[in-house]
Amino acid sequence: MRTLELAGVNVPVVGQGTWRMGEDPSAQAREVSALRLGIELGMTLIDTAEMYAEGGAEEVVAEAISGVRDKVFLVSKVYPHNASCQGIPQACERSLRRLKTDYIDLYLLHWRGQFPLEETVEAFERLREDGKIGRWGVSNFDMDDLHELNSPACATNQVMYNLEERGIEFDLLPWSQQQRQPLMAYCPIGQGGEMLAHPALEKIAARHGVTPGQVALAWILRQTGVIAIPKAVKPEHLHLNAQAPQLQLDPGDMEALDHAFHAPQRKQRLAMV
Repeated sequence: MRTLELAGVNVPVVGQGTWRMGEDPSAQAREVSALRLGIELGMTLIDTAEMYAEGGAEEVVAEAISGVRDKVFLVSKVYPHNASCQGIPQACERSLRRLKTDYIDLYLLHWRGQFPLEETVEAFERLREDGKIGRWGVSNFDMDDLHELNSPACATNQVMYNLEERGIEFDLLPWSQQQRQPLMAYCPIGQGGEMLAHPALEKIAARHGVTPGQVALAWILRQTGVIAIPKAVKPEHLHLNAQAPQLQLDPGDMEALDHAFHAPQRKQRLAMV
C-alpha cells in the first residue's frame, strides 16, 4: 500500500471510514470483521467520530482494533458544540473510553461551530501536551476558515471530495498542497452508488478490468497529498479499495473523466454531508 506522511507518521493513502457504523447492533459483528480485514489488507488508518451513532462507531472501532492498536492510525472528531476549553477534554475522555485506548493519533474539529478557534486550538494543544492526542486538525473547513485558523500545527483538513464534488480543486486543494498539509477525502466514491453508474466510469473500468469504484478512488489518489477514507463492510469491497492505489489512469482516462465530471471554473461553496 502506498503511503504518505500525516501528522509525522506514514499512513496508507486509502484508509477506512466508519460513518453509519454502530447504528444497528445486529450489524456490529460484521462491521468489526470488516475493519479487521481492512487492517490486514494494509488500510490501517481508521476514521471515526463521536457523532457517528453517538459514539457507537467508536465502540465498533474499539472492538476491531483490540490487540492491534499499535498497528492502527486512529482518527476521531469532536462535535463543534463540545469544542470549548472545558468541552474538548471531556469529549476526548469519552471518546478514549469508547475506543478503549489511551490516545488518539489525530483529533479533528468536525466542523466550524460557535466557539472561537483560538479556544479550540488551546484545548487541542493541552490534549497534545498531556499525551491524549498525537496531533490535531480540522474537518469541513473552507479557505476563509483556514486563513482565520492560521496555524501550522493543524495536521490536516478532512473534506468531501469525489468526481461529482470537485469544488476544492479551484482553491482549497492547491492551497493545501502548497502548504504541504495532507487532505483527507471523505465520500470519495460518492453516495448511494449513482455516480458509479456513470457510463464514463463504467467504460474506463471495463478497459482496465477494474470496477468503477476503483477508478473513482484512483482518480482521487492521482492528487499529491490526498488520503481517501471510503467506508466498506463487504469483504469484496475492502479488497477492491485496497487494490485501488495500484491503478494508473492514463491521459485518455483523465480527459474522459474531465468531460463527464467538469472541473470547477470558479469558487464553489464547500460540499458537506
